[in-house]
Amino acid sequence: MDPKSAGTEKPLPLMEGTTAAFYGHCRNRELRFQRCTGCGRWRHVPRLCCSHCGSWDWEWARSSGRGKVFTWTVVARPMHPAFAGDAPYAPAIIELEEGVRMVSWVVDCPPEELATGMPVAVIFEDVTDEVTLPRFRRA
Repeated sequence: MDPKSAGTEKPLPLMEGTTAAFYGHCRNRELRFQRCTGCGRWRHVPRLCCSHCGSWDWEWARSSGRGKVFTWTVVARPMHPAFAGDAPYAPAIIELEEGVRMVSWVVDCPPEELATGMPVAVIFEDVTDEVTLPRFRRA
């Protein structure tokens, strides 16, 4: 993570390799994950080789963007000072319909209203000119 970026003090992803490709799709308002063309498994975080079958063959496949809250934690005392004004907040693990899980935020839901299995849908937040983050809202 780059500790500083134009327009924000919050850490942002480094735009390199497969990570840059993932966030490039987000900038285009598309949630895409890698899918192995050998065994058909979806995966996240991006990587070059399938951990299931070992294949190096894959594609960027478009996700439905729909999922459910798998779990979350409430942060009352952030470890990074840039998040102090957001506390309390609840980073959540979202399980997408395709089976991948990712860490994000449910933006329209205070921590005390989160529930396991709550349906959510992706939205996109432009953080800088280069970085757009996938977030979720209640569906």
